Amino acid sequence: MALTNTTIIAWKLQEIVAHSSNVSSLVLGKSSGRLLATGGEDCRVNIWAVSKPNCIMSLTGHTSPVECIQFNGSEERVVAGSQSGSLRLWDLEAAKILRTLMGHKASICSLDFHPMGEYLASGSVDSNIKLWDVRRKGCVFRYKGHTQAVRCLAFSPDGKWLASASDDSTVKLWDLIAGKMITEFTSHTSAVNVVQFHPNEYLLASGSADRTVKLWDLEKFNMIGSSEGETGVVRSILFNPDGGCLYSGSENTLRVYGWEPDRCFDVVHVGWGKVSDLAISNNQMIAVTYSQTNVSWYVVDLNRVKKSGSVIQGLIQDKPIPAPTSALGTTLRRNYERPTTSCTGQEMKQSSEADRRSPEGERRSPSSEDEKEDKESSAEITNPEDYKEIFQPRSVISRTPPKSTEPFPAPLEHCFSETVLEKPSPAVKIVTPVIDRAGQLKPPITTSTPVQRVEPTVIAAAPRPVAVVTTSVTSPSRPVVTTTKPKPSTGIILSTRNEPIGLNAGDFLSHARNAKASVMGDEEALAQIRKGHDTMCVMLTSRYKNLDTVRSVWASGDVKTSLDSAVSMNDLSIVVDILNIINLKPSLWKLDLCTSILPQIEELLQSKYESYVQTGCMSLKLILKRFWPLISDTLTAPPSVGVDITREERLRKCKACYKQLKNLSNVVKNRAEQVGRHGSTFKELQLLMAPLDY
Repeated sequence: MALTNTTIIAWKLQEIVAHSSNVSSLVLGKSSGRLLATGGEDCRVNIWAVSKPNCIMSLTGHTSPVECIQFNGSEERVVAGSQSGSLRLWDLEAAKILRTLMGHKASICSLDFHPMGEYLASGSVDSNIKLWDVRRKGCVFRYKGHTQAVRCLAFSPDGKWLASASDDSTVKLWDLIAGKMITEFTSHTSAVNVVQFHPNEYLLASGSADRTVKLWDLEKFNMIGSSEGETGVVRSILFNPDGGCLYSGSENTLRVYGWEPDRCFDVVHVGWGKVSDLAISNNQMIAVTYSQTNVSWYVVDLNRVKKSGSVIQGLIQDKPIPAPTSALGTTLRRNYERPTTSCTGQEMKQSSEADRRSPEGERRSPSSEDEKEDKESSAEITNPEDYKEIFQPRSVISRTPPKSTEPFPAPLEHCFSETVLEKPSPAVKIVTPVIDRAGQLKPPITTSTPVQRVEPTVIAAAPRPVAVVTTSVTSPSRPVVTTTKPKPSTGIILSTRNEPIGLNAGDFLSHARNAKASVMGDEEALAQIRKGHDTMCVMLTSRYKNLDTVRSVWASGDVKTSLDSAVSMNDLSIVVDILNIINLKPSLWKLDLCTSILPQIEELLQSKYESYVQTGCMSLKLILKRFWPLISDTLTAPPSVGVDITREERLRKCKACYKQLKNLSNVVKNRAEQVGRHGSTFKELQLLMAPLDY
């Protein structure tokens, strides 16, 4: 039975490497809160299940970085917009491309599906908004009015209006039937990043770079509330499903707002940095952020967050606040009327007439170029088991993620969930912070790993249930708190242990079965302890001398020579120590070092010592991220004219590195088939090494 903690409000769930190059966009599925789509500069769209370390599906076809992604309401389809202005729509259940839409002249930076399904809207850096009929592969209408990039689009719940937020500091409301702008809200003083409709009432919320959240009445078209307490740019907002409050995500902080009158119910310090999207599942807030190639999930327990009642004074207004008659405020508004069909005949007729009479309307029919683009797009299922679990055929009644998914368990309050990727420095530990209401971190419980010089004997511990907090190396920040029994040894000597290696406590116990048998004396016990002591001292002395030799060379400022001297000693423990230092400062890595160390990394990856494997994995990651673009460009560049000694030397080194990386890719591929955190680490490396096969 999983252990839970009822006092922790927010925690980091997981961190993954989502793409082989920088992540450029992402979105959570709002229906389930358990599905994530990421877009990268590698021109791919990857689909993930929250809390699972491996990609479910990888969607290809774009030829430029993916700048924007959006799920439809049922999470069966996903659309992605690229830097070149093209749109691609995929059916996730059928695992195929549905449409390729070409139209924008600049990067697409906002998307939204019509709630009835067959239409979608796109906003671009060129300030235009386009409404697309995905059945006919055509642009139904184009809306002009913004003067800068359109950062967010949102359809109203009844599907009749479209709200747009722009870098020009305005929020515009468009009537889809009439094909024109209804009103414009201009109270923001900086770029507006996000807009969202209230789930029931005629109410709109917007978040801006001016560090405010504003609420707009859509009957009177005026502002009814404005927050002033944000500590950073507002990038994400989300209404509670019952419409009773509004969540705002800004720099490291989640705030809970009410309106009429303006009030802040709660402030939770999460430490998530620049949050990118929010979703709610099982009364938990799921948040995602990204930095470079990594994506992180955070969880906030909404059961422990105030959503009504007492107010945190001074965050919005210091004046006395009258008690509202309900959580929704004192004013009752008109509610949306949701139609039961995708679009009425009247709406279609009016839209068509608006197209014909407006010079801004434009249509296009499917072309051979679009069909070619569709053929070049594909959906690669990288994890068949998770794919079948989540995307069931339409004929199946129950769909996963199910509506009754279990909430994510909180980590234990008194400890960190951590994975040490290198030894011995704590500066490179990936940890899961446990955060209290005041935003303070609990002190970690750290364990030191003794340096192993000799090959010890692995002692199997007596099986006993223990409560453990574990993390996957691919997602080192995802805590899973369970009660488990120790598994049999797999031949890997773990870097953290509860029992001493090479010392059997049973040797100190009497094996006589009768009470009169003599008990082991002190001298005999000490003799057992001293077993192998002299050998260990000799080994440690030798290691100290070797390290001192390497240090003296290092002091001269020649990192390459010091690493070569460590390699020449034929002692992997020395190599591991040097790599742990270099890994702390990636700027020390040079192409010369790669040619020397890649053969050693191959030995480290196949070592039985977990700490050696972890160090090898970290070094290989740094090499791939820093030098693969250089290696690839050098090998594919045309021959130079004349004699260029520097270029020829670089080409020679790149060829050597490429050959060694190809050898390593086979090792990584074989180790990726393992089960557990080691297998997850090698799967992550396999993703980073994928370009080697192209």
